[in-house]
Amino acid sequence: MAEQILNLAMVLIGFAILFGVIRLVKGETETDRVIAVDLLTVVSLSIIVLLAHISGRFIYVDVAIVYGLLSFLGVLAVARYLEKGL
Repeated sequence: MAEQILNLAMVLIGFAILFGVIRLVKGETETDRVIAVDLLTVVSLSIIVLLAHISGRFIYVDVAIVYGLLSFLGVLAVARYLEKGL
């Protein structure tokens, strides 16, 4: 049962990557592209956590937490730039 759930998670992650890349390429505004990049970073976080679970090495979860924090700060900086507040 757990293997089926992991396979489903991988398929859903694949769809999220596909939709994120489509939005990144076809985004009309800069905001659309920033949101697509943020989506792809969240998807990469989920891949890191999924691989941590599969391999049993939970140190990767710490890496995912740091990567998520840096991604959040990066999106805030880009949002401030787009808002002309920097």
